[in-house]
Amino acid sequence: MLKHCRVFLAFALALAATGLAMAQDSYPNKPVTVIVPQAAGGANDVIARVIAQKLTEQLGKNFIVDNRVGAGGNVGTVAAARAKADGYTLMITADSSMVINPALYKSTGFDPVKDFEPIGTLATAGYVLVANPLFPANNTAELIALAKQQPGKINIGSAGNGTLNHLIGEMLGKAADIEMVHVPYKGSAAAVADLVSGQIQVSVQSVPSSIAFIRSGKVKVLGVVNPKRLPAIPDAPTIGETIKGFGATPWYGMFAPAGTPKAILAQLNAEIAKALESRDVQERLAAVGCEPFKSTPEQFATLIREDLPRWARIVKASGATID
Repeated sequence: MLKHCRVFLAFALALAATGLAMAQDSYPNKPVTVIVPQAAGGANDVIARVIAQKLTEQLGKNFIVDNRVGAGGNVGTVAAARAKADGYTLMITADSSMVINPALYKSTGFDPVKDFEPIGTLATAGYVLVANPLFPANNTAELIALAKQQPGKINIGSAGNGTLNHLIGEMLGKAADIEMVHVPYKGSAAAVADLVSGQIQVSVQSVPSSIAFIRSGKVKVLGVVNPKRLPAIPDAPTIGETIKGFGATPWYGMFAPAGTPKAILAQLNAEIAKALESRDVQERLAAVGCEPFKSTPEQFATLIREDLPRWARIVKASGATID
């Protein structure tokens, strides 16, 4: 009888030890840092905070947004690439950092394919060409006409050298055959502030970073960058309605350092899908001109491979380069 009790006790202790090990190995069992390579207030930051809050609710551990800005997103992206591949340092970034910067910069300090594991896309965002309310032009056609009359006299602000805002402005100048003076800022918030005060005349901005100013009348929309009109500002025409073929749909996604366990990637992808299906996340994204955009890690990897050469051609055609 005593022998049986000892066997049972040993079995119970082994089972308890196994349960403890499983609990310790469960992911996540501590806070997760989410690097955002762009400044607070921009589209990527807004989307990242919506997703991080929802993942915190779903998984019971804090997903903490860490803005690490600089070099058009390269600083934060390099930091994410060099982080430990254990699932506790992730990155949410815009397509510009991953598929545009490699064509813009002589050296980014990272390889978008080899240094990262794509977890999944999160959302697409609306982008707009906006102007100070006192600016004479009220639409894309009027801006083009004015810029042709006053070459090099109109200042166009962006969130910084190499950002998507900057490149879209370069694309517009090339497509419309106009010359404007690029004024880079350290983030979207600073650019919008100077646009409102009249320090610059126009700017390309994400809808999340500018929607409050649009609705309050502090800035006016000259045109929508996306190929289709946006539900958040349905009356605003697209730039493509004036310049045929012009348009872009920026995406945002989550990445992990290369070598992160596949089980963690799969778990995070499933949690992202769950978050994007929730009504509160959809409503919060829609309110700032964004739409959920789901994918598997494999689909995301394919998107990146397809976008790299496509944006390289666009960058080359625009003539934009950054040392």
